[in-house]
Amino acid sequence: MIPALGHAWDEGVVTKEPTLASEGEKLFTCKNDPSHTRTEVIAKLYDCDGGDNCPSKDFTDVDRSAKSWSHEPIDWAVLKEITNGTTKTTFSPKKTCTRAEAVTFLWRAAGCPEPSDVDNPFEDVTLDSWYAKAVLWAVEEGITNGTSATTFSPDDTCTRGQIVTFLWRMQGEPEAKEESAFSDVSAKDYYAPAISWAVEEGITNGVSATLFAPKDDCTRAHIVTFLFRCFEQ
Repeated sequence: MIPALGHAWDEGVVTKEPTLASEGEKLFTCKNDPSHTRTEVIAKLYDCDGGDNCPSKDFTDVDRSAKSWSHEPIDWAVLKEITNGTTKTTFSPKKTCTRAEAVTFLWRAAGCPEPSDVDNPFEDVTLDSWYAKAVLWAVEEGITNGTSATTFSPDDTCTRGQIVTFLWRMQGEPEAKEESAFSDVSAKDYYAPAISWAVEEGITNGVSATLFAPKDDCTRAHIVTFLFRCFEQ
């Protein structure tokens, strides 16, 4: 009888990269019999316990309890340098987000690309402002337009309908399999296809089973959560 060779595993190939939000996978193949494989889990890039390794540990207004829906997205936003706190000790999760802040968060999530056209049509956006490149990039990419031909209204509040539309356009305007059934979202509304997509992808739900509240103000916690679910999960 010829004795079994046993398994001699190769060095493995990463088949799924770990992220801040999810575990990865590595596939090993037996050198003696390539039909035999095994998979190992790669740990998430960080595993926050709310303690000293927590990226948001300095913020006194961030809920880091097990029930918190915004803790991990806020950690992600801080780690990815999408946004910091409003002060050294506050994140201001309930503070409403402006249009300038929203497009800046999107721009940073995209890697801070340089806009190819620096011709600025907006009278209310100066080229030395902290959000100028983000605004020009967002308009160039078709993610958003101004509120008029000559104004962007950077200080206006960003609504729930606007932010999911920005994300939807950033992803190439994918078509949802089904239309959402919210009573406050009409098929003719510009944000209707974006809301259907966002709900289908698990980026956000309505504020109730029948309402999406597209005109409600979007908070800092909500926006980083939408971005986290869109780009990391």
